[in-house]
Amino acid sequence: MAATTRSELISPATRVAFRSHCTGINLRDIAVAWEGQGFAPVAPDELNYQDTGARRSSFQSYAQTVDWSDRGHVERALLVFEDLMRVARREEWQGKWLEDLTVPLGRDGLRVDERGRILWNKPPARTHDLSGLRDPSGILVELDRVHRDLSDDPAGAIGSAKQLIEATAKTILRERGLPIDENAKMPVLIKQAQKALAMDASSAIPGPDGTDAVKKILGGAAAIAIGIAELRNRGHGQASAPAGLGVRHAHLAANAAITWCELMLDTLRDPAAPWRQTASAPPPQPGHAGS
Repeated sequence: MAATTRSELISPATRVAFRSHCTGINLRDIAVAWEGQGFAPVAPDELNYQDTGARRSSFQSYAQTVDWSDRGHVERALLVFEDLMRVARREEWQGKWLEDLTVPLGRDGLRVDERGRILWNKPPARTHDLSGLRDPSGILVELDRVHRDLSDDPAGAIGSAKQLIEATAKTILRERGLPIDENAKMPVLIKQAQKALAMDASSAIPGPDGTDAVKKILGGAAAIAIGIAELRNRGHGQASAPAGLGVRHAHLAANAAITWCELMLDTLRDPAAPWRQTASAPPPQPGHAGS
């Protein structure tokens, strides 16, 4: 199955609205807003947009360089949008320009506060580049669920965080060509996935990954993942969520789960990761030590 890319955090409708907004903004202010956040325009012959308006074309030449599925890119672009709105306020624009921008922003899960800041109603979970995986669909589904439930359903978000860890662990095993026990308990699954990447405490590997300091961190990462599973299991099968668990606990579980998953996926992709040395090592020959 072809790898599924991450979904865009800002819709084309919102980007079109801000591009149209730039019709009344001078070229210098457009460039300053984008370049102040570290964006550079594409070359004119690379611009995939045709418009007789120089200002709209200028906006698009920068917007085309944004990865709208990457939270870091998007949050910088939102600062650009804030600056473009600030120009309209400074110049005391009349009409419904603000409504034209806030309506599509609202559909994307964003709002504009009284200070003109664009804020998430439900901050998106951090995402990871999954393009190199054969089938990242399980991870993407759980990331979307974590994002959806963070504010309104803390217990659901905690459950999705556990499922995200499970989906990542199974993806690691699948990518390494190892069998998957669908009935394995979470601690076992986590241990199998870390062992598949030579990230378990028992792996004797050279270099920094074999140091006591790194092994302590790896042990802590495994404990985090197991802790999320235990937190989720406190409420499993009960009529209501565990008493006292709220949004902050959901954020804790989501961020911890994503940290573990990113660590695993980064190690899977790293061409210098220790597991690659183990995987490529020749088998011991008869008569030699270890046979």
